[in-house]
Amino acid sequence: MSEPQRPEARSPRGFIDRRARDVASERAILSAVSGVYERWGFEPLETGAFEYADALGKFLPDADRPNEGVFALQDDDEQWMALRYDLTAPLARFAAQNWETLPKPFRRYAFGPVWRNEKPGPGRFREFVQCDADTVGSARPEADAEIIAMAVEGLEAAGLPTGAALIKINNRKLLNGLMTAAGVTAEAQKLAVLRAVDKLDRLGPDGVRLLLGEGRKDESGDFTKGAGLNAAAAERVLAFTAAGAGDRTATLAKLADVVGGSAEGDEGLAELAAIDAALTGLGVAADRATFDPSVVRGLEYYTGAVFEAELLLSTTDEKGQPMRFGSIGGGGRYDDLVARFTGDRTPATGFSFGVSRLAAALRAAGRAQAAARGPVVVIAFDQSRMADYFAVAREIRAAGVPAEVYLGSSGMKAQMKYADRRLSPAAVIVGEDELAAGTVTVKDLDLGRELAGKVADNAAWREQRPGQQTIPRGELTAALRRILDAG
Repeated sequence: MSEPQRPEARSPRGFIDRRARDVASERAILSAVSGVYERWGFEPLETGAFEYADALGKFLPDADRPNEGVFALQDDDEQWMALRYDLTAPLARFAAQNWETLPKPFRRYAFGPVWRNEKPGPGRFREFVQCDADTVGSARPEADAEIIAMAVEGLEAAGLPTGAALIKINNRKLLNGLMTAAGVTAEAQKLAVLRAVDKLDRLGPDGVRLLLGEGRKDESGDFTKGAGLNAAAAERVLAFTAAGAGDRTATLAKLADVVGGSAEGDEGLAELAAIDAALTGLGVAADRATFDPSVVRGLEYYTGAVFEAELLLSTTDEKGQPMRFGSIGGGGRYDDLVARFTGDRTPATGFSFGVSRLAAALRAAGRAQAAARGPVVVIAFDQSRMADYFAVAREIRAAGVPAEVYLGSSGMKAQMKYADRRLSPAAVIVGEDELAAGTVTVKDLDLGRELAGKVADNAAWREQRPGQQTIPRGELTAALRRILDAG
């Protein structure tokens, strides 16, 4: 009888494993940002991984393709459930379900994994962690400003230095006013204009001008049909996108010249003016949050203010080559999402960022958290002395220092190699001599790794015996603390 075929050890497409460094980096980001959100008065909320598929909205499965965009399954009551693809749709469902008992406005933050049944690619995964903060129930522009200011503080708390990220702000009502001024009324043409504007960073004004007109042929010869604007309307759109002046007040004045006069455009200008005043009161200068008319997000989703966080730090790829990292988060006002459940328009605004993407941005900018340090390793020489080794480890842990006893079957050399691979700060040696004398030998592995790069040959290394000391047992935890503090 043939042996059963062994499965191949492999990760599913678009799913990755994270070891200590990445896990520690993401936990540190979440801890820092959560602290900011709670200081601003936002409460944590956790929702389940699954939602009923018809509640998700954007990726609502149809009868023929229940897995389109989401990972879905049919429950035993024949209802389709799907893994959440973001944290906003569950919030809308929760708010609609509990609206009568919630404080209004309802201010919550949330973080957790989300799943998307999409084609994976470089840096694009099918499971990733998001972190959101939202206010539901306030139509005031100041609610948008508060979210923006909190996002600025949150990104800095996560590890970005002041001025390393810029929140760019626009308003969908300005874009709608621009369409009116340009004579664009058909929805399909509006979307074509907005999609052209969204390519400004990549194609520049000349490329966008072509897409606003008859269309554009790329380097491969492929032709993209344009929005069909006449030359005057196209120039008006480009003037709108170029109205950003750094200074928020100056930008508003320029925008008024382009879109002022239409009811929706004037409403958008008034909202941005209120956001500007609130941001000023909150101490958020234009070098941290500015108005940028070229920002286009969520074409069929956002209803008012929209904002995007762009990384300004110089970044490099895995090969050390300069690269543009781009957006690290965004958000805006979405006043129609809760209405899907209640029929009543409920104002809402929020900001979201991908935790893994922000961690990747910090790494690309050379500001990644140091590799996670392992525990102190207590070397095991003698099976009959295991109780003594465990007593030493317990003493170290009681002092708040992570520690473990080596539980393999290898000798001294392999155990030291194990401790080094764990990035342990120190190894503790308790042999027969130490036990008899009431001492311990501590090897400072942090110092050893530092000196290893400076010692030219093994002879010099042996002469120095870096960082090894034999001390009374009672001084062990103090010695380990000194090593940790120096690391």
